[in-house]
Amino acid sequence: MLKNAPAEAVPHTGPPIRRRARGRGLRALTYAGLVAAAAATLLPFIWMLLGSFKTQGELLRRPLTWWPKDPILSNYTTWFTDHGIGQFFVNSLVVAVVTVLGNLLFCSMVGYALAKMEFPGKRLLFLVVMLTLMVPGVVTFVPLFVMVSKLDLVNTYPGLILPFLVSPLGVFLMRQFMLGIPQSLLEAARIDGAGEFRTFTRIVMPLCGPPLATLGILTFLSSWNNFLWPLVAAQSEEKYTLPVALALFSTGQHATDYGLLLAGAVLIITPIIALFVALQRYFIQGVAGTGIK
Repeated sequence: MLKNAPAEAVPHTGPPIRRRARGRGLRALTYAGLVAAAAATLLPFIWMLLGSFKTQGELLRRPLTWWPKDPILSNYTTWFTDHGIGQFFVNSLVVAVVTVLGNLLFCSMVGYALAKMEFPGKRLLFLVVMLTLMVPGVVTFVPLFVMVSKLDLVNTYPGLILPFLVSPLGVFLMRQFMLGIPQSLLEAARIDGAGEFRTFTRIVMPLCGPPLATLGILTFLSSWNNFLWPLVAAQSEEKYTLPVALALFSTGQHATDYGLLLAGAVLIITPIIALFVALQRYFIQGVAGTGIK
């Protein structure tokens, strides 16, 4: 008796098709969620930009409108003609740039010592650095001001800059990245006769582009937006930074000039956005390379 010939196999395409359809559906939901999150993030900035071209009456009108009915530029021109925003911009730029340069240099040096050098008390020093990350800035605010006042640095550039020349976050960031640099590379440089300083400047620093960019962006952002310390340490208009000027000149005796406030905010965040756009690739590489979550 002949056995029945095996039936020809029929490809079963149902589950793969369903899986592909489900994958496309999840991808579409993911994109929709990302678009919604981006819109929610950008809406305040769009409102700020459009509001900076509105009059005070239009900003206070109800119901709210997005597009300015009669766009004006007086909110911007007031900052340049009446309040001299150029001086405040220079003050903020000097403080931010010097603070960034100081952090790039000193945090790199401390991070290199903690990552690649052996000395007594190394672990204790790193523990102290980590503990300072947990101390709120307001805890040291009054003692810091008393110290600056005793040194006669109130209302000076050094008084605005020196307390922030080294940050524990910067030290941690640079140490974490430098731990990934092969020790054999440094040993080869030492065998060739390079000292520690030359090894640091010629071998280590050229490899630290991403973390340096990350540290520079974070430090610049923190210094540029710093409000409380310049408000206390800068006691004359000649030393006001942009956030202090924005708070003082956009608020009158009886009411806040919201158009002037929004225009000043646009002027303040524009350099930050430009800096981040220019260095975003290095910023992402630095965050990924140091293991910061």
